[in-house]
Amino acid sequence: MEYVYVFTIGFVISFLGSIPPGTMNLCVLQLGLERKTKIALRFTLAVALIEYPYAWIGVEFEHWITAFPNIINNFQLITAIVMLVLGGLTVWTSNSPVPAIEKFNDSGFRKGLVLSILNPMAIPFWIGITAYLKAQRWLSFPTKVHLHMYVLGTAFGVLLLLILFAYLANRFAGYVTNNKLVKLIPGITLLALGVYAMGRYLLS
Repeated sequence: MEYVYVFTIGFVISFLGSIPPGTMNLCVLQLGLERKTKIALRFTLAVALIEYPYAWIGVEFEHWITAFPNIINNFQLITAIVMLVLGGLTVWTSNSPVPAIEKFNDSGFRKGLVLSILNPMAIPFWIGITAYLKAQRWLSFPTKVHLHMYVLGTAFGVLLLLILFAYLANRFAGYVTNNKLVKLIPGITLLALGVYAMGRYLLS
């Protein structure tokens, strides 16, 4: 039962923590609006695969990473750059598709891997959440199996949420087939989040 408990904790937090707008769920939203459900599902699988090692790094190396604040600041800078570049490309190619970018977007799994690796903010997120749960005595890892069940839960949590995003966006796509403004929303949102993240980095 302890294994089920830590898995469920990781699953629920990952599911809820992936709801706010971010690089991954906005990409899935865009793919869903474009009715590219199969590509979106391959993308979500790649994201879940990267979530596992990133969550593990956050938990396993918590004390070492928090001892060097510059590391987390660099994570934030990388995420800000990725959001700005991705948002800019999304807006730019909405009216004039670029073959190379279209090919990358349609790769699904490969795109998910690349963007997930370039989005390391999952590490400080899991450092903070796990440290809080430990401090409240709601979570502990007496064995390595407990730790990996927890991390596995985080991967399944983000996987399920992104799958739901993909299918909901696909269902909604019929209403926005010819609405270019709605299809620009993911790109514009990414740009706004990128500017915000860059601002926080520069002011920190």
